[in-house]
Amino acid sequence: MNTKSGVITLIIHKGEVLFRQGESGPLYHLKSGLLKICRLHEDGTQILVNIITPDEIIPHHSLIAPNIYHGTAIALVTCEIEPINNEDWYRSIAQDAKLCQEIALRLQDKLRMMQQRIDQLTEVTPMNRLIKLQKWFQQYIGPSNIREILTQEEIGQLIGLRRETVNRLLREQASSTLDN
Repeated sequence: MNTKSGVITLIIHKGEVLFRQGESGPLYHLKSGLLKICRLHEDGTQILVNIITPDEIIPHHSLIAPNIYHGTAIALVTCEIEPINNEDWYRSIAQDAKLCQEIALRLQDKLRMMQQRIDQLTEVTPMNRLIKLQKWFQQYIGPSNIREILTQEEIGQLIGLRRETVNRLLREQASSTLDN
């Protein structure tokens, strides 16, 4: 934990948990890094439901009013995170129309990002789903190869495919790249 001018900054490393599904607590501002949000089902299955990118404030469903954490936030890479004091945050939005507009714009951006994710799921062919996810990844996450950040299982969860299918598609892509 770092503190500079009274602001607390948390550093969490790959695989570390920021918060757990069902708990309640503060909002967080992701300054740098990537987080994944996973839902744990009653049968013990963990499903990747979202990727959080720099400058997002999470959880999104608690930006206007507090709520329990809908999933578990896990670092995909080293992250710099600022906890946000709930009391100060909710008092500020009750009094500041500009802050409310900023929150609305953040939510609008997230909805647009999620619409692109839905487009990935509605692609007919598995290869097109993978290609759309890779383009989305490049747009929102950057130059890293998706396989350096996510497992094949997680890639499959994001686009509605089995891990084996993702493995086959990635091999096909690699061989077609070598052929060109």
